[in-house]
Formats: sequence, structure tokens, C-alpha cells
Amino acid sequence: MAYKIDTAQLDRIVEDLSKQYRIFAPCLREGWGTFSDTDVVCYSEIETAGKIVFDKKSTFSFKESVLPISETLFYFTDDDMKEPKPIYEKAVVFLRNCDLHGLERLDDIYRCDGKPDFYYERLRGNAKFIVIGCDGGFDSCFCESMGTNTPAGYDAYIKSESDGYILDSRFDELTGILTAQEAVEIGFLPMNISNTIKVKLPGSVPESIASSPMWEEYDTRCVACGRCNFVCPTCSCFTMQDIFYDDNKNAGERRRVWASCQVDGYTDIAGGIAFRKNKGERMRFKTLHKISDHKTRYGKNMCVGCGRCDDVCPEYISFAHCIGKVCDACEEVRDA
Repeated sequence: MAYKIDTAQLDRIVEDLSKQYRIFAPCLREGWGTFSDTDVVCYSEIETAGKIVFDKKSTFSFKESVLPISETLFYFTDDDMKEPKPIYEKAVVFLRNCDLHGLERLDDIYRCDGKPDFYYERLRGNAKFIVIGCDGGFDSCFCESMGTNTPAGYDAYIKSESDGYILDSRFDELTGILTAQEAVEIGFLPMNISNTIKVKLPGSVPESIASSPMWEEYDTRCVACGRCNFVCPTCSCFTMQDIFYDDNKNAGERRRVWASCQVDGYTDIAGGIAFRKNKGERMRFKTLHKISDHKTRYGKNMCVGCGRCDDVCPEYISFAHCIGKVCDACEEVRDA
């Protein structure tokens, strides 16, 4: 059921929901940007609707609300282990169309690949997701090409209009609040988003692409900072850290911490062996995982076309352009 609401009603809705849920949304952080006196839009917990940014794409994705950057898995002592409480019992997360599809990709990895991950499941299973409708694609978006420009399976959908908001509710607590406020019911369907950037997809990728010289370009261009991984809504690599306390060296905690397949040392193993030493090899691994390997296993591309990696790369490496290069190389192999 869709409703027309004004700003005051949205404020009351967020206030009422915050009594039951922790609410996470994209917010403007003034002065938090990479450079001096620049701002950044990132995810924060909110209690008022005025904090939500509707007209800008967040630099960082929603991902940390269900997959914390650093998460304690358990505490340990000499002879005991204890699991911590989850960071929330229930949550509401505002996100974009592409991010909702990114959530599906995280589900593939943490829910569908064998036994569901306990820590991911207890956060993911207790969260509701409200899609923020886009007026159109942002400058670097290519969600239309990736087939992620239409929301599906959301708990609610909100679209900012010049005279208020359109809100489509699909979960009981929110619908109850809307009904109590006597919001205006309207007919409404989320619209597809169109992008100016169009990306060709390669379909099946021949094995010879893995050894193509096209990847050598990134040996010198990429600086292995990992920023592309950390803003991506579907990257899921992590590492483990054991933290020992100063007052008792036999007690501490084990944490799961975000990691990056692009940084030095990620593929190091015992014996001084390292897989994918060169930056080009790492770019090859990431790219083919995003547009081929994940699709082979789960039936959908891992990349959702949000364009955040293009936005944050200090070397102006465009992942959309990289996908196009792979597609062209695949066509050359097939025509040969």
C-alpha cells in the first residue's frame, strides 16, 4: 500500500520506528571528506528524518549495517568462551535500489553457501530495508546495464517529491504507523532507473582472458589502496584478528575485520608464498569474480553497478570501463 506523506509525518514515522528499531541511513558528515573542508555521505544511526540524504549517493554503502567493519565473534579466557550480544536486536536500513540487490549478493555468500553464517544471519534476519527511490542515475551509475535498476523484495519504498514523500509500506509496524497518521493512499509503482553510462557484459568468459595482457595496465595504474573494496556493497572479504588484553595475556577476543583482495599481503600464506602478487593479477581476480565467477555459481553478476568504486579510486580507474574491456577481449577471442 502506497501513501503520500509530508515532512512532519516522516519525522513522526522515524521517531515512532526508533522506539522499536535502530535506524541506519545515509547522512551528510561535514568535514569528513578525504580532502580538507570536504564533506562525505556515509551511513550513521539516526533518530530524526532530517538527517537522511535523499538527493546524493552515499560514498559508502549500507553494508556495514549488516556486516560490521570490525565485529567481535567471541571473547575468550583460559578455559571459557562467550559470544557477544548483537549490535542491535532490530534495525531499519535506508538504501538504494542497487544496494538492495547488493544485499542479495551478500545473502548468496553468507546465507546460501553452505550453513548460514551465524553472525551475519542474526543481524540480517532482524533488519527491515527501505529503498530510497532515485530520480535518475547518478553520474557514475550503471545499474541499468547490470539489471539492478528496479527494486524487488523490499520492506518499504520511499521517494522524495517536491511536495513531500511517497511511501510504499510492506511491513506491519510501518503500515500501522501510516494508518494511525491518516496518510493519503495512492496508487504507486517504483519506476525503472535509466543511466547515461551503458556497459556491455561479456556473458561467458573464455579461460584465456585470465592470462590476457590487458591486466598488465593495472600493474602501474593501481596503487593497491583497497578503497574500491571498502565502498562496494558486495565485497565480502575479511580477515581474523585475535586481540589479547594487557592485564591477562590469555584472555581477549577474536574479531572479523573487513579486508581487501587488492591490498598487499591479502593472499600471503605460510612459507612465504603469495598468490596474486601483482596488482594486475588482483584486478583480474576482482573483475572476473564480479562479472563471471559469482554469476556461474549463483546466477547473477556480483557487481550491481552502483559506481562507487569509480567515484573513490585515486587513480581514476573505472570499473565500468574495465568490464567493457573484458567484453571486447572476449569478442576478439570468439572471433579468432
